[in-house]
Amino acid sequence: MADIVFLDPQFRAGAKPYAASESISRIALIGNYPPRRCGIATFTADTRDALLQTQPSIVVDVYAMDDGRGGVERSPDVQHIPQETAGAYAAAAADINQSGAQMVWLQHEFGIFGGRDGALIVDMLDQITLPVAVTLHTILASPSPSQRHIMDALIRRASLLIVMAEKGRDILIESYGVAVSKIQIIPHGIPDRPFVLPNSAKGEFGLENHTVLLTFGLLSPEKGVGDMIEAMPAVVEACPNAMYLVLGATHPHVIAQSGTSLREGLIARAAELGVQDHVRFVDSYVDLDLLTRYLQAADVYVTPYHNPDQITSGTLSYAVGLGKPVVSTGYVHAKELLGDGTGILVPFRDPAALGEAVSRLLTDTAKRDQMARRAYRIGRTMTWERYAKAALGMFSNICIGSTRRSVSSAGTPLISLTAVQRMTDDTGMFQHGRFGVADRNHGYCIDDNARALALVSTADDLPAEERSRLGHIYASFVQHAWNPDLGVFRNFMHHGRHWLEDQGSSDSNGRTLWALAQTATSHSDTMIREWANELYRETAPRLVLSHAPRSQAFALLAAVEMVEADLGLRNSIELIETAGKELLDRLQSNRRAHWNWFESVLTYDNCRLPEALLKAGRVTKNETMISEALSSLEWVMRVQIADAGWFRPVGSTSFANAYAKPMPFDQQPVEALAAIDACLAASGHDPHQKWRDWGESAFAWFTGENDLGVALADGQTGECCDGLTPEGRNANRGAESILAWQSSVRQIARLRHSTAGAAKPSIQSKATT
Repeated sequence: MADIVFLDPQFRAGAKPYAASESISRIALIGNYPPRRCGIATFTADTRDALLQTQPSIVVDVYAMDDGRGGVERSPDVQHIPQETAGAYAAAAADINQSGAQMVWLQHEFGIFGGRDGALIVDMLDQITLPVAVTLHTILASPSPSQRHIMDALIRRASLLIVMAEKGRDILIESYGVAVSKIQIIPHGIPDRPFVLPNSAKGEFGLENHTVLLTFGLLSPEKGVGDMIEAMPAVVEACPNAMYLVLGATHPHVIAQSGTSLREGLIARAAELGVQDHVRFVDSYVDLDLLTRYLQAADVYVTPYHNPDQITSGTLSYAVGLGKPVVSTGYVHAKELLGDGTGILVPFRDPAALGEAVSRLLTDTAKRDQMARRAYRIGRTMTWERYAKAALGMFSNICIGSTRRSVSSAGTPLISLTAVQRMTDDTGMFQHGRFGVADRNHGYCIDDNARALALVSTADDLPAEERSRLGHIYASFVQHAWNPDLGVFRNFMHHGRHWLEDQGSSDSNGRTLWALAQTATSHSDTMIREWANELYRETAPRLVLSHAPRSQAFALLAAVEMVEADLGLRNSIELIETAGKELLDRLQSNRRAHWNWFESVLTYDNCRLPEALLKAGRVTKNETMISEALSSLEWVMRVQIADAGWFRPVGSTSFANAYAKPMPFDQQPVEALAAIDACLAASGHDPHQKWRDWGESAFAWFTGENDLGVALADGQTGECCDGLTPEGRNANRGAESILAWQSSVRQIARLRHSTAGAAKPSIQSKATT
């Protein structure tokens, strides 16, 4: 049995411990988890175990990422989230909100979450109503724009940021502008084990006659093992019985990219240098108990890592905690943990300096013993018990007196209006945006100002003052657009406030009429409602709309809005009857065996057509219209669901292809909104779960569940990219896209509310995730 040396009691007690708080009874813990093999998985599992051992009454629900390579542990308190499936993140967020958890603890590392740089985890946090603590395992001082976006979003969302090193706190303050009060430092946790003399632990591994060096962790080029092998000739010359153990399997990502070539190359290099009998590779993934025994057998621990910015190293923490003298390159964590004689720091990628430092320690028993005992004493302040108690004490502060975040009635987080406000001046809402900047060269159009007017009229989550302020701007634009001489609305206006045409398209006129109806029936400002009612009454009888299906659909939706609010004129009833019949005739005349649609092509705002026909049938109590509308809507939604299960709106490249399967690109936000609206309307007639399933798929398209797996929208700012192209997102952010996202957030909330408790089971469709 190993010789166990119990040091002075103060070493085991360490500094004054934190007091855990029984006020935290349930936590949702998000990260990777075994059997996935990575540092975050081990850390998350150790964290959970520490919480349960420190406070046995606590419930810790684990939400683990699943990259599809090995699954996650199947147990009642582990829920797996397919890494690249946006809908799974939304489902997990809903589960967390309803679980009874008091807070969320996220273990964040770039590369373990889905979407670009892990954007899907930000979308998930936006849908969670609880306080959030984030442990940052990597903090980049010079992130890419995408990484910076992720970090800024995490910082905004988190109530508490936990780092493991002073340098991490400094970067957050200096590079990200985080308030000091929001950051706490808790050193990486370690297992609490007795101090063991190395020679008494070597027999298990056949190392009795060796002085042992050890490097542990998943093997990758950044570990610097090659540098230590280059140093071994000098080490062996100074200490002929030296043995370098390289403990750990090859990192799965390295295996996926280059197989076993890294390990084989290192073994070959050791042979070339003539030190093959002094280097031993243990190619296996070891558990904590076996790792502990290997560490106890080591005389010196070596971390020759290459990344100077590495803020956290769990293996370094474990080595110090077990009382190992350490030789390390000067990465951030090593510089902080190994100061004051606890270890020896050497330059990066310098085998000569590495060999000299290791040789010095191996030949100086007294120095090794002094460093070992100092390391062990420091380790007593870093045990998992202390880690858990420190975290629980901090969590009490963020949970006491906290309330759930403001959400809509259906559990959807309210979206920022910042993007709408940024694109609006005292004339109206600009039509186009270059990236996030309003493009004045394209001026304004009535299409977008009508959409904006409808948004602020129906968005009852917005403050009344802001609804009124913006409503007056957009209403004024619409008022000015009316051309009484021709009996139509103009569309395009130059930034210099002069009209570029005398009359707009028939579609833009129909959409404006619909916006007036929505305003007359929904705006919170009495003055604006009365204005909209009056302008509708003035313009509706005079508008001469074409027989184009979308022009008819918009006008029909307007008339239904007015009639159902008891504000309709006689001609509104007539319009519903005549336009409804024309849409029905179009559908029936264009129908083919494989084609259940109103036209021979699929173009834009497609779902508005069955939505309008459905609502016309509702007002006129025409069951044929209702059944035909639902049938056509189901057909077009199935057409827009990819084989992999996500929403794929009709691409603009297919607009001219008659009776043909639609092309996938370019995909536009208005299609997703139209689908959500139509599914909401359908759910009022048919309680089948398929309408919610398809509406959810259309909404998830915005947040990354799409052909390219990238998020187009941002709930924090209310921004939305202009579409999805084969090359990626169209990074411009125009009014149409922003307004489609803004409306979609509110409409999906209404759909969720309307289908809550629906009686019929979910269909087996590709839309179901």
